[in-house]
Amino acid sequence: MNNNTRCVLIAIVVIFLYKAGIAQYKQTLFLSGTGSDHTVRWDFYCTGGRNSGNWTTIQVPSCWEQQGFGTYNYGRDYKTYGKNFRFADEKGLYRHSFNVPASWKGKEVFIVFEGSMTDTDVKINGKSAGAMHQGAFYRFRYNITNKLNYGATNLLEAEVSKMSSTVSVNNAERLADYWVFGGIFRPVYLEAVNSTYIDYVGIDARADGNFRMMAYTQNLLQPATVVAAIKDTRGNVVSNITATCRKGDSAVLLQALLKNPKLWTSETPHLYTVEVRLKQNNKTIYQLKEKFGFRTIEVRRGDGIYVNNVQVKMKGVNRHCWWPETGRTLNDSLQLLDVQLIKEMNMNAVRCSHYPPDKRFLELCDSLGLYVINELAGWQKAYSTDAGRPLVKEMVTRDLNHPSIIFWANGNEGGTNKALDTEFTKWDFSARPVIHPHHRPGNAFNGIDCNHYEDYYSTKNILNDSLIYMPTEFLHAQDDGGAGAAMYDFWELHWNARRSGGGFIWAFVDEGVVRTDMRNIIDANGLNANDGILGPHREKEGSFYALREIFSPVKISMKEIAENFNGLIELENRYHFTNLNECTYEWALINFRSAFDMVFTGYTIEKTGTAKAPSVLPSTKGYLKLALPADYRKHDALLLKVKDRFGKELYQWSWKLKSNHNLLTAVWSLPRQPAFASETDSVVRLSNNGLEVAINKSTGLLEHIKNPAAGMDNLSFKKGPVLLNGATTIKAVAVKNTNEEASVTFTCEGNMRSVKWTMQPNGWIALDYEYDIRGSYPFAGVSFSYPENFILGTKWLGKGPYRQWKNRMHGTPVNVWQNFFNNTHTGYSPVVYPEFKGYYSEITWMEFNTVEGRFYVASEDKNLSVRLFNFYGLSGAKPFPELPAGDISFLDAIPPMGTKLALNISPNTKALGPQSENTVFDAPVRRRLYFYFGLPKISDAQEQYSRPEVDNVF
Repeated sequence: MNNNTRCVLIAIVVIFLYKAGIAQYKQTLFLSGTGSDHTVRWDFYCTGGRNSGNWTTIQVPSCWEQQGFGTYNYGRDYKTYGKNFRFADEKGLYRHSFNVPASWKGKEVFIVFEGSMTDTDVKINGKSAGAMHQGAFYRFRYNITNKLNYGATNLLEAEVSKMSSTVSVNNAERLADYWVFGGIFRPVYLEAVNSTYIDYVGIDARADGNFRMMAYTQNLLQPATVVAAIKDTRGNVVSNITATCRKGDSAVLLQALLKNPKLWTSETPHLYTVEVRLKQNNKTIYQLKEKFGFRTIEVRRGDGIYVNNVQVKMKGVNRHCWWPETGRTLNDSLQLLDVQLIKEMNMNAVRCSHYPPDKRFLELCDSLGLYVINELAGWQKAYSTDAGRPLVKEMVTRDLNHPSIIFWANGNEGGTNKALDTEFTKWDFSARPVIHPHHRPGNAFNGIDCNHYEDYYSTKNILNDSLIYMPTEFLHAQDDGGAGAAMYDFWELHWNARRSGGGFIWAFVDEGVVRTDMRNIIDANGLNANDGILGPHREKEGSFYALREIFSPVKISMKEIAENFNGLIELENRYHFTNLNECTYEWALINFRSAFDMVFTGYTIEKTGTAKAPSVLPSTKGYLKLALPADYRKHDALLLKVKDRFGKELYQWSWKLKSNHNLLTAVWSLPRQPAFASETDSVVRLSNNGLEVAINKSTGLLEHIKNPAAGMDNLSFKKGPVLLNGATTIKAVAVKNTNEEASVTFTCEGNMRSVKWTMQPNGWIALDYEYDIRGSYPFAGVSFSYPENFILGTKWLGKGPYRQWKNRMHGTPVNVWQNFFNNTHTGYSPVVYPEFKGYYSEITWMEFNTVEGRFYVASEDKNLSVRLFNFYGLSGAKPFPELPAGDISFLDAIPPMGTKLALNISPNTKALGPQSENTVFDAPVRRRLYFYFGLPKISDAQEQYSRPEVDNVF
């Protein structure tokens, strides 16, 4: 269907609706598409960069760089390449022909641009539509009633300048830490209203039922009446209101008082609809509908942020409008995806940094429940007063009735023009609070300090001040740092501090852009744009799951099942408005898959049940009683899944019911053969049924592994155990043969006290070692060497499937997981999740699948961690953290992760809180590891146990 045919069909529909009596509503005719998934081609001419200098076509809405035009710019290029760097000053010339229904003659007709970057000059049929608009992220419109040909063809021309001719607009919007684009990136459409109409309404609906609405009328040439009907979600009228207008009035106030309205919060997003009619001589001449919610926002100085008389804390994240293929042009499905992902992390708030979002995003925040900070652009430099004043008006009048918006933000980190503060209240009928996001102390406003990137201890000090502290940016999710790492300590601090307003993590996604000029690679501009909890296409990184557990409004602190466990689990209610008896609770008893299972991972479900929580009010604790069967401990683990009142899963916890020793019983049950030890001048050989392991007598290190039956001629796993901290000096070697076992014991001096290798009759080799390192260390344990390029994947029983840090253990439940090798470095493309390299904790057993065959490690001891190969959590001039020696390590301590900004304060991360400190050792460490080299033959009973017909998932 060509564009002209489409416009004619729309016009026919409009005429039909008009004749049906619906024309009293505003009528809309899209000239562009409605989003990135629905565009319309316009004629286009780009003045510079790629595909410039000739007329062609372009999809609208879009960012023209993503359509193959112009030049890419990152907003920090002026820093990267020096202050004299010249941004591309491209212009885009747009032309589009359209028809206007003849029935619109006599109406007021507007052309509306939802967003255009940056300066936009508009002509209709060769006549200027009005003054050039400056400011990229704001809806603007022109009255073009007297410029149109009704019932005929019209020509729209728009000249869009990538750079603004006003310096402060460029400073506020384009000298920023994000990609900057050019183009008409949000929809363009016509609106037609009757000559006398209501321009918009401003609603102030309070938690006590007080409803106030200002209706802003236009062209009242005679007296009129405004009638409003408030309806609930079922369409029932709960209140009727009437107000009279005199000739020439431009605003009229309507008021009502509802008894016990359902209140809007992020947990209970109850919405009402007000239907407004403008009537003259008892005839409706115009009408509109608006959704809203009853809620009251208060900033109680020196106390906290209150919604509906309840103190709330923001579990928030910073979000830009972004998609790799389309830049800042989105569609409804992407808006919904982002809201759902934020909710899935158990967050309740979002900061629309650093500019107002698409209106659809706010509608979804209203209906699904998120608190919103809506922000005037100004990354670190502010609009001038003259440039900013009309933009505040455009932003506020578009968004003022969204109940989700609880704060307006006046710029960011120095991009605040304080002369604009009163402009927000001027246009916002409900007079929401205005805040000043900042990266330096001393910029509090309206009783709220929003200072960015304080560490744990400075945060603690600020929370003892008289102000409310709500960092609008904290931690930092570059690469694999920040976000979930250290968040447990930060969130406990904020949750338990009276004057905390919560906070907002930087940031939601890695903003890698698909470069149409570079074979469609994803470019995150080095270290600049890869700041997300999620990948560019919303790939879930480890911090996503950590935050989901940390922010769960049902908090469970139980770490393990006690011997005297009686089915009672303590619940802490961290909702603000919801009783825990409104949630549902499901439990399952499971058995983990076998270590030697070649097919399945995960577990089998043996028994399930449900439980009902007692009344547990917000900010209190109570107990959940699980009616477990008497023999529940014969199973491997207990799972508990909690769902909210809408049936959405909050989190699923898991606890082992058996010790590692009991979990490994089946693993030890292999055919028994006698073991032997022999020695030469340089090595000790331990053997069993063809398996031979050679240990160097002078170093105590593994030197050679041979197992012909498993196809292993010379397995490359060797050169261990190397002690990672301190020295090892061999003083004595003792070789021993018993009836079935063979061993070699090394007595040492230095930090390593002893090393003992034992070949067991079941084919497993035990490694016992003891070391003594007193002090504080980022990691501790032993390492072995193994070529990274030989590894295919790992499977393990332990925490996963994402890697862990000492200060990011949450969100990785114990299970049987499997990862295939990938070399993902978070934030760069291509990305594969879960990532392979890293630290993995609470390991019972792990299988290493290699090009040389399979081998295994197991431990009956608690708290074994395994490090897989070389990687860094943070890239940069000095990557972080430092690496242990070797390639595969077996550890009693793993390092904490820092953030991009915290490392500037403290390279060892201790400023981020207790969990971010290194591990302190004050006593000797003893550990036994077991190794199996090859794939054992298992019995029919084991085969049946490890490969059930049904693969269950709870």
